[in-house]
Amino acid sequence: QVQLVESGGGLVQAGGSLRLSCASSGSIFRINDMGWARQAPGKQRELVALITSGGNPRYADSVKGRFTISRDNAKNTVYLQMNSLKPEDTAVYYCKQDVTTTTRATTSYWGQGTQVTVSS
Repeated sequence: QVQLVESGGGLVQAGGSLRLSCASSGSIFRINDMGWARQAPGKQRELVALITSGGNPRYADSVKGRFTISRDNAKNTVYLQMNSLKPEDTAVYYCKQDVTTTTRATTSYWGQGTQVTVSS
């Protein structure tokens, strides 16, 4: 099995920055795409950033130019640097890793979620 552990959420004023981390462990053969999604109260979960196994990032329009996704393959970790935060960025943030396990099955795994609150 595979476990994901997130860290780095919290309360920040508008215009501030936060960095989220998500590390995976377990029966990992290879990690493919990694990403971050968020879910605000009463809204659907939306993918805000994704990074391919080759290191190519993609962003939702709502965060482009403010958020940066990166990965450290040696540590099985994906990061989300969030700058110029806005109150509308307030949500629970979930990391996602597409993992091929040692049995060669590929599954999407999700972190437990971390709260990000941006005050105005």
